[in-house]
Amino acid sequence: MRVFKLTLVALAATFAWTAAAEAIEVKKRREAPGKPAEVWAVVGDFCAIKDWHPAVAECEQMEEGGDTFRILTLGDGGKIKEKLTDSDDTSYSYEIIEGPLPVKNYTATLEVGEDDEPDRVEIEWEAEFDADGVEDAEATKIISGIFNDGVTGIKKKAIAAYDKREAAAGNPVSKGRDRSEDENLD
Repeated sequence: MRVFKLTLVALAATFAWTAAAEAIEVKKRREAPGKPAEVWAVVGDFCAIKDWHPAVAECEQMEEGGDTFRILTLGDGGKIKEKLTDSDDTSYSYEIIEGPLPVKNYTATLEVGEDDEPDRVEIEWEAEFDADGVEDAEATKIISGIFNDGVTGIKKKAIAAYDKREAAAGNPVSKGRDRSEDENLD
């Protein structure tokens, strides 16, 4: 009986540790006008984040040991170092190496894909991470806010690129802005 109780205690402790160690996931998405390759051409460069994310004042890209890194300088002067881990025609993945955010083991993917409606894209930014020095809810709130601002910034760039393309073709340019229902998709 004593061995049985010890086994139950060990299993319970293992389960509790495993549940506590589960990564936090955050995903934000927006729909926008355009084609994936066109939108990606505007926002997909690893350092283009400075052009579409309001919190990023500067971005410096560098190569170290065959890997690509970027140093983001935030509006408040904070710096985040990120490593590019994968990329293709309309997405990239990266990890945070160091910075002021209350997260660790952070990996993320930014992707622009086709929507189910013609001439529309789906912008998706997702990450997995562990909270570092704050409660899970606080880390989730911070990353969610960053992602929300980011996908909104990409949507604005997509609308501008779409409107430019439509104007060049002699078409009305209001189509990109008349989709209020996709302003707050998560």
